[in-house]
Amino acid sequence: MSSPIVFYEGRNFQGRHWECSSDCMDTFRHFNYCNSLRVSGGHCVLYEKPHYMGYQYILSPGEYPDYHWWMGFNNCIRSCQMFPPYRGSYRMRIYNRPDMMGHSMEFMDDCPNVYDRFRYRDIFSCNIMEGYWIFYEHPNYRGRQYFLRPGEYRACGDWGCHNPMVGSFRRMRTLM
Repeated sequence: MSSPIVFYEGRNFQGRHWECSSDCMDTFRHFNYCNSLRVSGGHCVLYEKPHYMGYQYILSPGEYPDYHWWMGFNNCIRSCQMFPPYRGSYRMRIYNRPDMMGHSMEFMDDCPNVYDRFRYRDIFSCNIMEGYWIFYEHPNYRGRQYFLRPGEYRACGDWGCHNPMVGSFRRMRTLM
């Protein structure tokens, strides 16, 4: 059985590598930098800093010969989490105020432009009731990414951002 993710220090799957099959809070002892990787099995979330902090990169199974392929700002990956394929339903409610207050709207599908559907640019809190979701900083699934699993997020900092502006979001789906 192959590992869910293989990190390579060199581009195009060259150089020193490390095979990872479970969550890792600090990858520094395994490799110095990551310029390419292969993901098999489910999805993974890569983090720029140890302990699942910093920029997030949500990757589906596939080959990434250069960090630009996963929209990386640099070749620094310091922690990662694995998620098995998910084939259930998706449902979440977003709010334009902290603590799940203010105007709200429920979604069960992807949204390429939050303002067009919700009429607010800022999402201060949300409740992920079913499925895994990805928030993007800009419309059309661009910019910084934020991974959200089921649970209540009472402030945007709970999902790792410092600015409540969410331009788009989509379900983290497994291809059938």
